[in-house]
Amino acid sequence: MVVFVPQLRPGGGGGARGSSGARSPASTSHWPCSRTPARRAIGYLAARLRVLGPEVQGALTRTAFYVTNPALLFTVVAGSDIRAALGTDAPLALLSAAIVGLLYCLLSFLFFRRPVAETAVGAMASSYANANNIGIPVSLYAVGTAQHVAPVLLVQILVLAPVYLTILGLASGSKISWRQLLIQPFTNPMIIASGLGAAAALTGWNAPELLQKPIDMLAGAAVPMVLLAFGLSLAGRAPLQKGDSRTETLVATFLKIAAMPLIVWVLGRFVFGLEGQHLLASVIMAALPTAQNVFLFASPYGRGMTVARDVILCTTVLSVGALLVVAWLVH
Repeated sequence: MVVFVPQLRPGGGGGARGSSGARSPASTSHWPCSRTPARRAIGYLAARLRVLGPEVQGALTRTAFYVTNPALLFTVVAGSDIRAALGTDAPLALLSAAIVGLLYCLLSFLFFRRPVAETAVGAMASSYANANNIGIPVSLYAVGTAQHVAPVLLVQILVLAPVYLTILGLASGSKISWRQLLIQPFTNPMIIASGLGAAAALTGWNAPELLQKPIDMLAGAAVPMVLLAFGLSLAGRAPLQKGDSRTETLVATFLKIAAMPLIVWVLGRFVFGLEGQHLLASVIMAALPTAQNVFLFASPYGRGMTVARDVILCTTVLSVGALLVVAWLVH
């Protein structure tokens, strides 16, 4: 995920701004999607050449989870127009992600028999799109606007991520109590950061420059850090190894690349009454590959990391063909 705010609050949001109220390029790290594979490759080569050892991956993911990604989430949410995003796109994104996630959970319960934490990671991998890093340039190219990215991004940050992180936190403990269930969301740094960002966005509060500048600096390091850690994980063992949750990986990949776009098309066309460019944009967002954040979320808990890594890799490779098919069929 990248620090990019598709739709800023008029006159709101933190960070360095120009006279027009828009976040300046200096305070926003807009990484083109073409640089993403290069950053993964750097991590992979660093591991293969033994420049960086296995312990570095854990250090990077922990730093991203507890420090840089919370800064990134606060920056993105605080600068977004949450009220404007709550139109048709947000309910459609939430409903489709819930259907796909529940479908994976059902398959896991009936056939895979995986623990709750691993099932949660698989469900997230099958429904959590790389909306910002790849969605923005793809949407701009396909329909000429990135306005449909913000609702999907906010649904993922403010709803899906807290739910899955809470499940992971609870499932990773030895015993679940009502007290744990209530306080778990408030002990996760990324949920806290998203909540603070939403509060800032809704109230129009601007962080003082003395506070916002270091937040922006940390946020700018989030994406390279996650991609580097992901690249390091690729050097450990080849993807889709037999007996290494290969079936779960293939199912989650199919759900993300094929089933989710179809579900969004059906819901968008027959439930929400979308058509034309709006329907195309919604289906394109659904056909995007799985976000690297799924790997980041799974890493601190040590659960489902192989599935997260392999689904991200597979969906990234297959998404090009999927997006072309979507553009041909829906346009």
